[in-house]
Amino acid sequence: MPPLPPIPRLGRRTLLLYGLGIAIILFSLGNIIWSTIHLNRIGSNSWSAANSKAQFISEGSFSNSLRHSAIEAVNIVKFVAYGGMFPENHDNENANAIIDDRIDSKSKDARQEESVNHTDESGSIIPFELSVNHLKLITHAPGKPPTPPLPPHASSSVPSEDFLPVVRPNEVTFRWRHRPRVGSPAADAARVKAYRIIARRFVGWCENCGSKGDGDGVLWDSDKVVLIDNEHDNDLPTSIRWPAETALDIGHMIEWRVTLWDMADQTSTSSWTKFAVGPEKEDDWKGEWIVHAIDMATFHFDRKGDACEKWYMRHPLPLFRGLLPYQSLQSFLHDDDPLVSALLVVSGLGSFRATFDGVPLSPSGPVDPPFTDYSQRVSYRGFDVTNFLVGDDNVGSHVVGITVGSGWWDHRPVTGMAKPELLANGPLTVIAQLYLTTASGKVHITMPTKGSTATWQVSRGHIKESDLFTGEMIDLSTLTEMEGWDTSSKWSIAETKLSPSQNHWSLPVSYITNITQRERREKLSVMANALDKSEMTTRTTRSGYLASPIGQLFPSEIPPILPMERIAPDEIHDLGSGRWLLDFGRAFSGMLHFDKGLPQPIIPHNNTYPRAHGFRKEFDNDSFITIVYGESLELTTGDINRVLVAGLGLHDGGPRHKSKPEGFTDYKPCFPDDHDKILTQKDIYVVPKNAEVTELYSKARQSHFTTHAFRFAEICCTSEPPTNVHALMYRTAMQEW
Repeated sequence: MPPLPPIPRLGRRTLLLYGLGIAIILFSLGNIIWSTIHLNRIGSNSWSAANSKAQFISEGSFSNSLRHSAIEAVNIVKFVAYGGMFPENHDNENANAIIDDRIDSKSKDARQEESVNHTDESGSIIPFELSVNHLKLITHAPGKPPTPPLPPHASSSVPSEDFLPVVRPNEVTFRWRHRPRVGSPAADAARVKAYRIIARRFVGWCENCGSKGDGDGVLWDSDKVVLIDNEHDNDLPTSIRWPAETALDIGHMIEWRVTLWDMADQTSTSSWTKFAVGPEKEDDWKGEWIVHAIDMATFHFDRKGDACEKWYMRHPLPLFRGLLPYQSLQSFLHDDDPLVSALLVVSGLGSFRATFDGVPLSPSGPVDPPFTDYSQRVSYRGFDVTNFLVGDDNVGSHVVGITVGSGWWDHRPVTGMAKPELLANGPLTVIAQLYLTTASGKVHITMPTKGSTATWQVSRGHIKESDLFTGEMIDLSTLTEMEGWDTSSKWSIAETKLSPSQNHWSLPVSYITNITQRERREKLSVMANALDKSEMTTRTTRSGYLASPIGQLFPSEIPPILPMERIAPDEIHDLGSGRWLLDFGRAFSGMLHFDKGLPQPIIPHNNTYPRAHGFRKEFDNDSFITIVYGESLELTTGDINRVLVAGLGLHDGGPRHKSKPEGFTDYKPCFPDDHDKILTQKDIYVVPKNAEVTELYSKARQSHFTTHAFRFAEICCTSEPPTNVHALMYRTAMQEW
């Protein structure tokens, strides 16, 4: 019998690596066991039916989580122990997949972006991420949800992009990044030898308008700018300014690209990208801020009522729409001078979302325009709506719709640690105008917002309440009844009589204020103890309209807040009484999106709603579904911890917080009476008692003008959880490092 082979001795490094792997396994198992035991206390069942896996990505059951995590930990140990290589008896394809997914994911993304941002040439240096004034064209937001069913008469066209950079004509600066081509010689890719920028007028769909070739329609050609040769040895500038001697026309859209030369004198050229030129001075705006007449009246000095009563008078929130008649459009266009581009510029306070012929123009988030001191500066957005105005399918009249939310402008008048009363404040208002550019380069301005003109109308809409932090209340009956309000098929003559009713279209009025910029600044200085009251040079206004003044309009200088990720829940737990807990595994800012709407609501046993899911007494007979958001769970009850919302300092105590005495919130004006004396992150979908409930909840998709910080969300009360529910993570659309 041959002798047995000697047992190999394990080196110190190998033993350390195995010990590290065992520690990782024990930590992972302990974390899973603790989480499972903790979450099992919350409800009797974890909703892990077989069909949930395809819908929600993760089953959420303990056994599967344990199995997958154990395999993952073992694979990590094997990978580390073998010096970054899997052993021979491991599945090579699986090993390669894990390596590709976890280690080389960034380089894969880079190669994909490389293929999108440049044309296929032989240069070793590839330009990408072209930007103008630090703003990049965003064709599709990464977390953009599915487009909801559109009204029957909505346009079949779609927006060209989710964000179009807009600049002022005298402030245009080009930037880009560059990288070496994979496999290129290091010496060739060491430095940029020269560059060339070409900018031309964007002509949209019009192929025969003389602006698609490099030689035609070119507004500026930098020619080849040599940085390195026998006479030069310069680094590439960090930015390139538009030449001052070449004027840009407001309303035009510009395409541009850059070509780079490597050290071997080979070129690589980027794809075309575009930006728009927007209005700069006050005189460039033909439109004016418009507002619902009833809302404007609540800011008159003689109007009776406290701040909360007036705030409720301005609800439900208004909808604005403007008409572009077919005859008016044709008066600008001729066969020998066709339309080549159309730029819609819009702003709204507090926040806004625009549509064109019933189609949303952007999935932008709860704060658009970005937060500024609105009494000093307000930014506007630009939208390329050329697709909606050209082609045989788009003949006829067109409608621009603008939905607004309270945002930071008409916030709920509740005070605490934060001081919202220091912010500029006024009724919800919008401003817009449309630029039509023809092949000859001529620009026509149409559809300017004007008070008391037949072109624009305003009505109460489906958003009954909106607050940036505490949430939104959406009337699904009105949403269904007003479907298509922003299409020409639902356009009607404005009513002469004012009414606070929904779906009652009347003429808007111009925004008015008797408060000057100087008076507002001095009042704030006095409140901050930076100025003595006796030193004020203005008198306190005690007549007229007391809304805050609105500052200068300028194009958005930062990327918008967009849905940057669409997240499926890790687990869904049945808490009983029709209440469902969704756990997304990590905290972020955003809201839930229901791809297929909400299921029908149920009434809990004895008509007793769970904590935080009650509704106002005046709506006792209404049908409703509530969604409560939170970042953590209470250790004792398993309910969502609603301790603190948005720094307002109003809470019920809870773990590690000192409880407030009974009646603490009673003196707070406008405190929501359905929030159990705790400001709660809560969205409500309601159907009035006289409406047909059937199918209305399938219309629910998401709240828009609010933002919630959460990991957990509770839905109440339904017999089953909604199918295809995801969370939308909203943040500024900037690339993460």
